[in-house]
Amino acid sequence: MIKNTLLLLSFLCGLCWEINAQSQLDESILTVDRIYSGEFAQASFGPSKWLDEGTAYTTLEASLTEGKKDIVKYDTKSGRRTILVNAAALTPSGADESLSIQNYSWSNDGQKLMIFTNTKRVWRTNTKGDYWIYNLANKTLMKIGATLPTASLMFAKFSKDDQQIAFVSDNNLYVQNLASQAIKQLTFDGTTDMINGNFDWVYEEEFACRDGFRWSEDGAYIAFWQVDASSIKDFLMINNTDGVYAKTIPLQYPKVGEDPSAVRIGTVHLKTGKVTWMDIPGDAKQHYLPRAQWIEATNQLQVQQLNRKQNEKKIWVCDAATGKSINIFTEKEETWLDITHPDPTLAWDMTDLPIIQKGKAFLNISEKDGWRQLYRVAMNGKSEKLISKEAFDIARFHQVNEVSGTIYVNASRENPTQRYLYQMSLNGRKKAKKLTPENQPGLHRYNISPNGKYAINSWSNANTPPTTELVALPEHKTLRTLVDNKAYKEKVAKLNLTPVEFFKVKTVDGIEMDGLMIKPANFDATKKYPALFHVYGEPWGQTATDSWSSLWHRLMVQKGYIIISLDNRGTPALKGRAWRKSIYRKIGVINSRDQAMATKAIIKKYPFVDEQRIAVWGWSGGGSMTLNLLFRYPEIYQTGVSIAPVGNQLLYDNVYQERYMGVPWENKADFLEGSPVTYAKNLEGNLLLIHGTGDDNVHYQNAEIVINELIKHNRPFQMMAYPNRSHGIYEGENTSKHLYNLMTDYILNHNLVNKE
Repeated sequence: MIKNTLLLLSFLCGLCWEINAQSQLDESILTVDRIYSGEFAQASFGPSKWLDEGTAYTTLEASLTEGKKDIVKYDTKSGRRTILVNAAALTPSGADESLSIQNYSWSNDGQKLMIFTNTKRVWRTNTKGDYWIYNLANKTLMKIGATLPTASLMFAKFSKDDQQIAFVSDNNLYVQNLASQAIKQLTFDGTTDMINGNFDWVYEEEFACRDGFRWSEDGAYIAFWQVDASSIKDFLMINNTDGVYAKTIPLQYPKVGEDPSAVRIGTVHLKTGKVTWMDIPGDAKQHYLPRAQWIEATNQLQVQQLNRKQNEKKIWVCDAATGKSINIFTEKEETWLDITHPDPTLAWDMTDLPIIQKGKAFLNISEKDGWRQLYRVAMNGKSEKLISKEAFDIARFHQVNEVSGTIYVNASRENPTQRYLYQMSLNGRKKAKKLTPENQPGLHRYNISPNGKYAINSWSNANTPPTTELVALPEHKTLRTLVDNKAYKEKVAKLNLTPVEFFKVKTVDGIEMDGLMIKPANFDATKKYPALFHVYGEPWGQTATDSWSSLWHRLMVQKGYIIISLDNRGTPALKGRAWRKSIYRKIGVINSRDQAMATKAIIKKYPFVDEQRIAVWGWSGGGSMTLNLLFRYPEIYQTGVSIAPVGNQLLYDNVYQERYMGVPWENKADFLEGSPVTYAKNLEGNLLLIHGTGDDNVHYQNAEIVINELIKHNRPFQMMAYPNRSHGIYEGENTSKHLYNLMTDYILNHNLVNKE
């Protein structure tokens, strides 16, 4: 009997091993381990830089020097390739190996290469490091700011005549003469509280402000921001794992209702060292100065000012020498005004207003007529003209070409899930012309050459992996493919993926929402399938876009789930002002109702969606949405995974939350009404709450607030804390793989594919 049992066990083990081996060899089956093994790494292009107004461009390519990259130049029209700077040439004297290039830039004459290396992360990205200059003429290599602390330099850039480099180190501004190598310190009060030429956490996070100084065109002045963060309270994060004793990590973070840093803009005259502050009226702690730029051919600055509630924007023209400031334009809004419109094609950078007619006018985007439209405004403020007169939204500027009298913009006239390149006339007499060809449906990101004749176009759609190509404008003729992603596409092709389908659904409230759906293979409409909803739902992002996305969702489809994602009111879809602004003072309320009512409508419209097996997941704002759906609509959602959610809106930063919710001394009840913690007592389903304890964006405090409320009301749930991980929860060995395995197992175990 025992012998027979052992033989049977041996047979079964061998069979299991054989099945497992076959599964491992089956390239059509996705696993979390495969996704995060590097097997599905995509090819990339760049960083690329235009030369000579766009007649050429450079990029980084693998060098014969192992592990390093050469800087390669291509003639834009012909594609002729030249190795411009060999990696071996970038070896400092006495060093054993060449510099590792994290980023680079060119002097205005294209004869000097500036290399950014040895970088360190500051908030979201690596903005601190070392800078070196390689001179193409004499083949010399020089370190900038060599007498200053290693890896302390930020935002180094050439003056227009290429004779000097300005940079920030330890929150002070410096300039270095390239011929003499002499370094001159321009500000002297920089500390962790007094920030010159740089920004605090919240300006970077919410206004995309990093680089905090600008060279004047004639090189006589540098304009810079100064941030006085001395009154900002420290939020203390705790590191429990890197020593026997815990360490506190102080973070200057202005919560909702707390005053922001006092910010001002000054100019420093390089010859005299004199600093002049721009005389912009108002309490510095009750307004924001998120944008400033030099006006062409003048010693004047154009500065954008927002009030505390961010519903009034003033534009000032400021004299660099005297600081005298004139308010030339004011715009008011009942809800909020965007400095940067959140868009899936937008880089995380400071976008200025295009200045035209040699400084006599500028372009502004406004929603005052119901759509995000383009206006030409005189620099003296005496006239304003609507240029884009058609009833559709412009997502962002690309480039102005005054010679041809045109401007390139990013928009989508018919389909808010997509983005395309359009050409508009500066005089407003012609209708916008769509340049992106019809055979490339989806979402496009463009990097347009300074001369406007070429563009690097990176695009994908929900069923087509990304491709990067070089195109000639305005005909949008493809000159050559820069990245075809062939290896990745071949890997993906073996997965036998089912297509992403787009649909519209109307709720009981009469709200029509765009959505996407992915069905399992061998789909049978007569059967019932569990559904996994992916949500975000706040004014900073869309999820139902026609672009290539998560392989993890594809994995869940292979497990038998239908994936669904919807964009509710308040998301930055190109559907008009009323759609976007309806969420004002109602975050957590109107967006969660839209999602819940749309889910009910989907269950009714598509009987194959099993109403007894509805799961939802989201990250950040999507984590908050997940909690709100589970807590407010427990009759609809059975299972949820909430990652890094804002549990109480009063715990988030002032710039973001006050922009969309108002200020708490006027309407605190709205903040509480929209917060998930207020309704935590209603949880009935399965909840997995995930948060990084080192999250400097949405603090771990939010998780603990929700946890306490769930305990108070005796609601069972599960949670996972990732020690010292930030908002993205990716730091540390194996973190992403662990996270997605955890999510996969939880959903499969609690929202079962097969009913028992």
